[in-house]
Amino acid sequence: MSGSWLCGRFEFLLKRPLLMGIVNVTPDSFSDGGQHAHAQSAIAHALQLVAEGADIIDIGGESTRPGALPVSVQDELARVLPVIAALRDSGAAISVDTCKPEVMQAALEAGADMINDVTGMRQPEAQSVIAAHPRCGVCLMHMQGEPRTMQSNPQYQNVVHEVKAELVAQAQLLEQLGVKSTRISLDPGLGFGKTLEHNYQLLQGLAQLVQSGYPIVLGASRKSMIGAVTGKPVDQRLSGSIAAALAGVARGAAVVRVHDVGATQDALKVWQAVQLAEGLK
Repeated sequence: MSGSWLCGRFEFLLKRPLLMGIVNVTPDSFSDGGQHAHAQSAIAHALQLVAEGADIIDIGGESTRPGALPVSVQDELARVLPVIAALRDSGAAISVDTCKPEVMQAALEAGADMINDVTGMRQPEAQSVIAAHPRCGVCLMHMQGEPRTMQSNPQYQNVVHEVKAELVAQAQLLEQLGVKSTRISLDPGLGFGKTLEHNYQLLQGLAQLVQSGYPIVLGASRKSMIGAVTGKPVDQRLSGSIAAALAGVARGAAVVRVHDVGATQDALKVWQAVQLAEGLK
């Protein structure tokens, strides 16, 4: 892992895996829907994640779980803007998880450092917003279909090759619009238009995505791919989620997007100690 990633006020040197803590300001997210639906609860939770070691806080005002219904621009902004304002001086970079160009624009004007788009910046209006903000970071996630229908019947010939090719093509499109490559990260989108087998093929083959040269963001935390293997409900998937995170960083993931920052931080510290010992032989 090397290089750097420009993310608004921050320039992350990718010498260790970064932790992105999830804050869902929604009533219907799959893992913690309703727990932090109000601004004060979300802010308190975000500050706790920063205290536990989060480098980035990813704020979401619209659920992207399978079958989720869209919310209005006004509702999404009402959810995320107070949280952005409260976290500006937290010491962590602020990411906003949105696919709406209007929300992207308002979030960046309010002080967000990056945009995390589950649709991979397909909309020309979204591309224009990112191109017009010369320091903001961006995460392009791969999704086949849209949240309401993405799990109906996902199909790939070679999921690793296809996801890599589509993400790199989208990144290169942004670069043609003037977005520097050092601002762009890629997320294979586990669970977004993928079967269980697709998810584990992507995780196993993550090093191929790393070869693209862009930092790779991995989000497996508490997802159904963990439950399918462990047999555990969503609130009992911590151990499986940590195993997936470590499998990802071992294959070169630069950022792990997680709900449980403190526990994942401990696991990463041990992993890093092992890596350091290997280098001292």
